[in-house]
Amino acid sequence: MSGKIIISAVSLILVVGVAIGVVVSVNKKGEESSIQSNQKSLDIICQNTDDKQLCHNTLSSVKGLDTTDPKAYIATAVKATMDSVIKAFNMSDRLTTEHGDTDNSTKMALDDCKDLLQYAIQSLQLSTDMVQNNNIQAVHDQTADFKNWLSAVISYQQACMEGFDDGKEGEKKIKDQFQTESLDQVQKLTAITLDIVSGLSHILEKFGLKLNLKPASRRLLSKDGYPTWFSASDRKLLAQLGRKGWRANITPNVVVAQDGSGQFKTIAEAIASYPNNFQGRYNIYVKAGVYDEYITVPKNAVNILLYGDGPGKTVVTGHKNFRDGVKTMQTATFANTAQGFIAKAMTFENTAGADGHQAVAFRNQGDMSAIIGCHILGYQDTLYAQTNRQFYRNCVISGTIDFIFGTSPTVIQHSVIIVRKPLDNQLNTITADGTSAKNMNTGIVIQDCEIVPEAELFPVRFQIKSYLGRPWKQYSRTVVMESTIGDFLHPEGWCPWAGEYFEDTLYYAEYNNAGPGAAVEGRIKWKGYHGLISREEAAQFTPGQFLQAGVGSGTDWLKALHVPHALDFVKP
Repeated sequence: MSGKIIISAVSLILVVGVAIGVVVSVNKKGEESSIQSNQKSLDIICQNTDDKQLCHNTLSSVKGLDTTDPKAYIATAVKATMDSVIKAFNMSDRLTTEHGDTDNSTKMALDDCKDLLQYAIQSLQLSTDMVQNNNIQAVHDQTADFKNWLSAVISYQQACMEGFDDGKEGEKKIKDQFQTESLDQVQKLTAITLDIVSGLSHILEKFGLKLNLKPASRRLLSKDGYPTWFSASDRKLLAQLGRKGWRANITPNVVVAQDGSGQFKTIAEAIASYPNNFQGRYNIYVKAGVYDEYITVPKNAVNILLYGDGPGKTVVTGHKNFRDGVKTMQTATFANTAQGFIAKAMTFENTAGADGHQAVAFRNQGDMSAIIGCHILGYQDTLYAQTNRQFYRNCVISGTIDFIFGTSPTVIQHSVIIVRKPLDNQLNTITADGTSAKNMNTGIVIQDCEIVPEAELFPVRFQIKSYLGRPWKQYSRTVVMESTIGDFLHPEGWCPWAGEYFEDTLYYAEYNNAGPGAAVEGRIKWKGYHGLISREEAAQFTPGQFLQAGVGSGTDWLKALHVPHALDFVKP
């Protein structure tokens, strides 16, 4: 009997052992299948990225059923980017505590970094919310917004680094530490996420998803052609802006007048009056006068219309400059950080002069902003088009070195660009675009403009070299199209940045320009200079496409602002 029990026990052990072996084998095969599935998905997701190894390492945490869901990888990439920015923000806080009292220059650089990284977090929060609250089709349909937000993050990271003075040992040491320990990772992870989003249509096809992958629309328009987020009263106001005698058709929320006839005597006070949680458009009328003040429109003050009595009558003036120890970002006479900002019929100027070096008149990082019929006057770094989608129309913009610069999608249309006389040892460069990653949606487009020398430059215009631009960063992108260019322009057209050419990766192009300066025979011979491009290639730089502002795409935010504009070409 005992022998039978022993035999039965042995049999049971053998059966259990076989069963366990089967389970282990099945689990092992399941794990191998999951690993293979994950690896295949990673290969698809990361195929368009410059740093595939970092992409794989970052997204390898996606497991299980999520390995067949492209949205899970996108969400993981955005989270990793957000975590890196939060780490950098916390580091800026720590560095401020440790070094903020070293000197005023260091403090300004660190303060700017904290602000910029906060803006980056807000851009990434928009990305996070969009991915979390939508299916993959809706995520694909908002690719234009997604790319804009990610490009802005890179721009903010760059601006933080640019704020430190390499010529000062202490600042350079802090910058190098900041870059090595956090900001370099911010740039790399944001670039990877941007690469993924830029190739999303192809990725979704590879995943075998049956989706509508035609060019995406950003948001639906209502029946009257305006985006759904505009109220009825806002639509009525915006429609009035395009009519003759438009000032009489607008009822301001507040009036600024130096003679006391308005609610406020300064523009800063009027902007500070913006109510919490205000809905609609907040209209600020600034009566004629010279307003010597420094102004920042905060990010929460969305949809402000700031208008004056004319660019020669309503003038905002300042003189902060780099020569006096002020960081470039903080030299701005007027700065806007809010979405949907419109300025009309005003002057923004920085009077520091050519010897003030960097001295910004107008700094703008507000998405879907429009500057209409304004004068933006200065010398070096006059217009800082820092981040996000921007449109300028019927403006006068003047300066010497890099006087239209930044890292944003910017179109300047039907305006006069005046090149001024620089210091004797200087040359003129109209643009300096800061696009640093291949899939950023950024660049500067000059369309239907007059590019002319000022009266003081005219007699010596052939002795002082003047160029359309120089590449600030590796993928610098600038297009001059349908414009009239004076004879003062140097035949080469474009010049290198302090010895760095970036000639293989930049994108410079010209299309259908006129005037003696439009001749391209003597232009630089860089690989990245595309010369005279075709109408088909130039079409991607018209506002409708470049700013995602076209009627056909359902993203006509320029129409919603009701400011003068052409979405397409202006010449046959």
